Amino acid sequence: MTVKADNSPILRRRGLFGSNAVDRMFHWGTLLIAVLVPAIILVILFVLTRDSLPTIDRFGWRFLTRTVWDPVAINYGLLFAIVGTAVSSLLALLIAVPISLGAALFLAELAPRWLRDPVSFLIEMLAAVPSIVYGLWGLFVLVPVLRPVEAWLATHLGFLPFFQGAPYGIGMLAAGLILAIMILPYITSVSREVIQAVPRSQREASLALGATRWETLRGPVLRYARSGILGAIILGLGRALGETMAVTMVIGNAHQIPTSLFSPANTLTSLLANEFAEATEPLHSPALVEAALVLLVVTVIVNFFARLLIWSVSRGQGKGVQE
Repeated sequence: MTVKADNSPILRRRGLFGSNAVDRMFHWGTLLIAVLVPAIILVILFVLTRDSLPTIDRFGWRFLTRTVWDPVAINYGLLFAIVGTAVSSLLALLIAVPISLGAALFLAELAPRWLRDPVSFLIEMLAAVPSIVYGLWGLFVLVPVLRPVEAWLATHLGFLPFFQGAPYGIGMLAAGLILAIMILPYITSVSREVIQAVPRSQREASLALGATRWETLRGPVLRYARSGILGAIILGLGRALGETMAVTMVIGNAHQIPTSLFSPANTLTSLLANEFAEATEPLHSPALVEAALVLLVVTVIVNFFARLLIWSVSRGQGKGVQE
């Protein structure tokens, strides 16, 4: 019996390039792309480390623990900017996370369709607004509104250290609110998608056992989606850590550790934005490059521990489902 050769396009293509040539090209191409991403990070780390060697050699670890920033006296320390970055980002999370989770639950579980789609679209539109627009809005709208609010807080809650100081409107509270508004669409959108991905059988089983709507959302739905929600929160934290222009315009840009929510302060990003164009002293530019290096290292460490936390939560969730 004679078998005729198949002249299909697939076999003709294999005959032209070889049986596994296309597969090999695809394999090595995707491998190159995958290796390129960490290679870029390593190159950035190398360049920042190389350009910051003068301040590393002169100040060492003291650069991270001192609060003096004086280009005239060639005396630098970065603790005030590190504290400002951490406080403003955590304050933004404290404000944004409850609002974002509430909005995500409402849009995913409770909102009617005629309201869900336009509200989801408007929330996602917040992520497309440029940061400079947030900064201008914060400076000309939010700051004047905050002045009487801060005065009221200082009058009634001034015995607490968080609400002491002059109520200028510009300071940590304004920066935290701006950051909270900016990260809200990221946390809300991702959390909504994660909650909608929870199998419908989870909800139906809980309701069939007599649970209320709130008990169903609090139990099976949120427990099933907690790893994804945690990832959304970490995404918002990364956005808050790296934000520059909006924070620069409302935080006050003072080289000091903030003592209250009303205190002007500085972040790593605002320090770089304000001073890099004027870095004429020989150690001024290396000091700013080292600040950028610290910001990159902090971001990498935060993402590493976030991935570790998400992995542990997902692993515990998988064990709970199996049990």
